[in-house]
Amino acid sequence: MKTGLLMFGLVFLFVAIGGALGSQKGAVIGLLIAGGMSFYSYWFSDKMVIKAYNGQEVTSQTNPRLYQLIQRLANNANLPMPKIYIIPERQPNAFATGRNPQNAAVACTAGLLELMDDNELAGVMAHELGHIKHRDILVSTVAATFAGAIANIARFLPYVSSGDNRNGERRRNNVGTAMLLSFLAPIAASIIQMSISRKREYMADRAGAEYSGNPLYLRNALQKLESYSHNIAMNRQDPATAHMFIVNPFSGLGNFNLKSLFSTHPSTDDRIRELEKMAREQHLL
Repeated sequence: MKTGLLMFGLVFLFVAIGGALGSQKGAVIGLLIAGGMSFYSYWFSDKMVIKAYNGQEVTSQTNPRLYQLIQRLANNANLPMPKIYIIPERQPNAFATGRNPQNAAVACTAGLLELMDDNELAGVMAHELGHIKHRDILVSTVAATFAGAIANIARFLPYVSSGDNRNGERRRNNVGTAMLLSFLAPIAASIIQMSISRKREYMADRAGAEYSGNPLYLRNALQKLESYSHNIAMNRQDPATAHMFIVNPFSGLGNFNLKSLFSTHPSTDDRIRELEKMAREQHLL
């Protein structure tokens, strides 16, 4: 349902912009582009996200620690084995992507592998498997593609608006473009906000606690992630994908405005409290 609404929103946006720029012919072109992007985002958006972060696929030979850990967690979750990728970033973080549990992937940064012990790493990756189990991954991956498309439109429109040499018309075009651009960033943020609810993060946390066997594993990992993500920025910065990560990747130095704009996660403190509540119920605290 959510994926269908997202695709409808993308088609409507492209048709509206095409119509504004080129009347009926522009609307038809916008419809064709949107249809093509909807098809492409369904089948290939996960690969686009992995490629954007330069993900390197992991096998049992290249990283037996990570491979065997995820194999065990996938068995606990009764899921097919996902593809595994390592992102060459110092900031500790992770995300899941794909169309469905049969075509899914999990990715973590090199910084996460370096920082976490095996139990903490299990908590983080079990959280990502929770997103796969709950089928959140298609919505989040398609949302990233939609938001990226909106950003590309925003970069392209100024060239369109400055195409006429008559000063009066150019000024009018520039004013219209500026107004349109002022709406694009909030639209992108809203699409992402609607696509992955905070409730889904809590559900993935609970799944992470279940699949890893102990809520304190993820609790301890989140404490580390909250601390280190504030001090280490991501080198590859794409706000359109911020909602996919276990903690906001724009928590790093100098990214506080982006963090607030794309705040799709509950606060880490609230998530930790929920995990500690689970631990007390299981007499682990």
